[in-house]
Amino acid sequence: MASMYCVKCRAKKEVTNPQRVTMKNGKPAMKAVCPTCGTQMFRIGAA
Repeated sequence: MASMYCVKCRAKKEVTNPQRVTMKNGKPAMKAVCPTCGTQMFRIGAA
């Protein structure tokens, strides 16, 4: 489990299934969906 910040809820949330992605510049990031409101969450630099 990973904790990510939801901009809509304005709080840190624990997400259950984050996806590892690579940005256009080659740096790692993580994408997930907020369990409360369903908004896309994005975290840069997470390995």
